[in-house]
Amino acid sequence: MPYDRREKLRQEYVRRINRVLDYVRENLAGDLRLETLARVANFSPFHFHRIFHGMTGETLNAFIRRVRVETAAAKLLHSPKLSITRVSVDCGYSSSSSFAREFREAFGMSATQFRDGGFALQRKMRQADRKIGEDAASLTAYDEETIQELRRRYAMVEMKVDVKEMPEMHVAYIRHIGPYNQIGGAFGKLMQWAGPRGLLRFPETKMLGVYYDNPEITEESKLQSSACITVPEDTKVKGEVGTMTIPGGLFGVGHVEINQDQFGEAWDKLMGEWLPESGYQPDDRPCYELYLNDPKQHPEGKFIVDICEPVKPM
Repeated sequence: MPYDRREKLRQEYVRRINRVLDYVRENLAGDLRLETLARVANFSPFHFHRIFHGMTGETLNAFIRRVRVETAAAKLLHSPKLSITRVSVDCGYSSSSSFAREFREAFGMSATQFRDGGFALQRKMRQADRKIGEDAASLTAYDEETIQELRRRYAMVEMKVDVKEMPEMHVAYIRHIGPYNQIGGAFGKLMQWAGPRGLLRFPETKMLGVYYDNPEITEESKLQSSACITVPEDTKVKGEVGTMTIPGGLFGVGHVEINQDQFGEAWDKLMGEWLPESGYQPDDRPCYELYLNDPKQHPEGKFIVDICEPVKPM
């Protein structure tokens, strides 16, 4: 079979599986039976289960269980007024006991302990261990170059945050599964698709990355994100390239100018410093990064980014 034919078939499978991934996240408390999800993907139930596992590396049940418990963990962290019972119901658990069992299995502590600081303590310990390891690898000599590098690495991210209405955006996207800092490959493929079609009309065209998982909760190899560009609503796509609408509404928008290795720190600043004191809480709409420059054209190689977190009043 010619390569182009094989690639078109693969992209059609990717498109169908992407529909299922999105459907599950949007319907955690809904009907997630195998038969229902197979219809979403337009496969027979028997073949769908095997295709899903082969393309994602997870069984369908494992994916649903993981997304449920990780969504619950995010709600516990960012929606303090929601009771633990309400969180479990919203995430599709049939009983408090089943939620308690799966949560402890996933995080090694109860939901109450997690919300009361257990997760934050674990996170600080991991960050401390990582920083110690980085310092040990870097400090082979106390020369000026090393000192300047450490200053740059640990420089505090400066962020200006505004709460504002963001517009709805119609985008073309390619899904990326894996470490967030490797989404560049998906953007490269998207640019190769969009360029010949005359869809790259900067600055009118917006580039953004949509992120579905918390990297402090989800295993790195399973993180899901989408490389996106805004396109006209009548844009035709097929295969691996899909279209979706990014909801507008109220967002906390953190404006930063950062190095490539500071994206995590920037998100921590928005979510861990600004948000708890803002009078807002996260909404269920997707969060995203809006990329405002080409870092290759920046004198220091920095990214100018708006980090956009959907919010609603407490």
